[in-house]
Amino acid sequence: MHMNVAPHLLTEDRAEYERVLDDALSTAHARPDLAGAGTRLTLAQLRSLTLNATTLVTSAAASEYDHFVKVREQHRAALGTRTPASQDRPGPGPGVVAILTVMVPVLAGAAAVIFLLVGAVLHAVAPTVAFGATLLTAGLVFGSVAAAGLLGAAAGLLVTALRNSPAAVSRGGPPAPDDELTRAREAWRRALLERGILPFLRDVLAATTPPTGPPGT
Repeated sequence: MHMNVAPHLLTEDRAEYERVLDDALSTAHARPDLAGAGTRLTLAQLRSLTLNATTLVTSAAASEYDHFVKVREQHRAALGTRTPASQDRPGPGPGVVAILTVMVPVLAGAAAVIFLLVGAVLHAVAPTVAFGATLLTAGLVFGSVAAAGLLGAAAGLLVTALRNSPAAVSRGGPPAPDDELTRAREAWRRALLERGILPFLRDVLAATTPPTGPPGT
């Protein structure tokens, strides 16, 4: 059935209203004041009747709902004016240092392999030629440079991982849910249940109670 929406109930809160109603119906069997739910009227019938009476039901918690909407709007406005720290100042780009950190180990490693191979071949073919030993020495030097570059890159990765750890993200991430907003929502839900939904369900069940007097009276 079509659900009538109270003038003060915003569209975004329809789902919350239905959740409170569904919670009440799911525990109706444990409430003595809702005896007859599921027998005289099915839960589906009770749900449809309550949805069609949304205007009446939600008006019982109108003051709590107005307060909740006001607090929510203030909370959204505060979030809208808050600028993330990452947008206050642009972070540095890759830069020369980052490029060198990546390229130096690669180039030095390639040079080390070439020099060591050529130096080893020359040393094996002509052991007395000093150029082969020079190439071997150069290969060892470039190998040391490549190892140092790899250590630097590993250190950079470690720093990045620590910076992006959950603890760091939580310090710079979005703010925690506002306690006042949570309290306002729960106050509206409680008032909606206790002063709106439950009394309406009791009245509907009472209206469907068969007469207990003798026939013909």
